[in-house]
Amino acid sequence: MERENNGWMHYVKNIIAADVPSAVFLASYLRYSGISKDYTASLEIIDLQKYKVISTPDKVRKALNSGGLAPFIFIVGKN
Repeated sequence: MERENNGWMHYVKNIIAADVPSAVFLASYLRYSGISKDYTASLEIIDLQKYKVISTPDKVRKALNSGGLAPFIFIVGKN
């Protein structure tokens, strides 16, 4: 039995996948999550000036849209 050499391929927008259907799926999912901003549920904002951790998705989205102009604000993944 002969095995094909299935290596990782680098596609546009820094997508690395083993085959074209996987790359298309990943690209469409990244586009969807970027438009719908569903990824904010997995982020937290740590504000060291106010000693607060912001973890509700609406407040995280608002903090991200502010452009990060305030100092000592850090974006952290929950996992």
